[in-house]
Amino acid sequence: MTTSFTTLNTMKPFLQEAWEKAGFQSPTPIQEKAVPVILEGNDLIAESPTGTGKTLAYLLPLLEKVDPAKKAVQAVVLASSRELVMQIADEIREWGGGITSAAFIGGANVKRQLEKLKKQPQVVAGTPGRIYELIQMKKLKMHEVKLLVLDEGDQLLVPEHMKNLEAIIKSTMKDRQLVLFSATMPEKTAAIAKGWMNEEKEIRVSKEELPASQVDHVYFVCDERKKNIMVERVIRGFEPERVLAFIRDISEVNVFSEKLDYKGFTNGILHSELKKQERANALKRFREGKLDLLFATDVAARGLDIKGLSHVLQFDMPKDATQYTHRAGRTGRSGQAGTVITFVTEREERDLKRIAKELGITLVKKEFFKGKPINAGK
Repeated sequence: MTTSFTTLNTMKPFLQEAWEKAGFQSPTPIQEKAVPVILEGNDLIAESPTGTGKTLAYLLPLLEKVDPAKKAVQAVVLASSRELVMQIADEIREWGGGITSAAFIGGANVKRQLEKLKKQPQVVAGTPGRIYELIQMKKLKMHEVKLLVLDEGDQLLVPEHMKNLEAIIKSTMKDRQLVLFSATMPEKTAAIAKGWMNEEKEIRVSKEELPASQVDHVYFVCDERKKNIMVERVIRGFEPERVLAFIRDISEVNVFSEKLDYKGFTNGILHSELKKQERANALKRFREGKLDLLFATDVAARGLDIKGLSHVLQFDMPKDATQYTHRAGRTGRSGQAGTVITFVTEREERDLKRIAKELGITLVKKEFFKGKPINAGK
């Protein structure tokens, strides 16, 4: 093995091969810390910034623990958004060797999902509502589940999911293992999770433990009405391969999106009111580089890993430091370079500076000169 990941050397050969094929040299701090803890069978609360390899930190030990000879659901991964569930399902397929898996999300055809269950998947990923529904229908049997993972835990442990989550956890046997992963772990979230856990361990990876960030943080001051024109300037001036733009209000974007299309800027919209297939298509086209720009609400884009995403645009100001962290974390993943661009009105500028100070990031004010972004006031 050409890796410094010693724990991996004792794991199933297909996991070692997948690791080698992925070309990883060494594990990220969260992988190094979490994998042995999960393998030992401990309940776990783990916090690590976005883009630090959290999915693999629980998937490697999860796949190691699954018995390929046993045709029953042995591990369940829960996530709050359909997009994140589908992304996790892709990773399970990519790393799973001969282990069978399935994904279950709200809005999808129940009949088709029941067909998937007949094939006896060993690992299941899903949204809490749909998973609980399948348990209630007595179609998804939880008595063989040894490991339950809550991904992006702070998004799951919210009032809308709470009832389903508790019911899902109660449906498992007492000796099951529960692990919670998130990029931000509010005390409240951790406290709720601890109520479901036994002698849990806690792991927190700080920014100081990670490779130096290659992400530039810039902002432009403009009127609310001028933001549309600014988007075009950003695409022309920065010449990004792809831009993920965060917006609060979808209703206003539809018309603007059509105008951009007309001007030759191919773009898509990702939000919770779209049909499942429309969301999947928008994401697929964006990932494949067929869209220059993808507008997304925070819920829809939470936890998404879009490989090689160079630019994040905050069309609307983030409401707080946590939201800034999650948005910015879509670019510059695993130490790569990236740029976060924020539009603010004059009134919002002070709030943005306060967030930057809280996060310890250097903000640079920019303006456009002859179509190119330059430092403001130069």
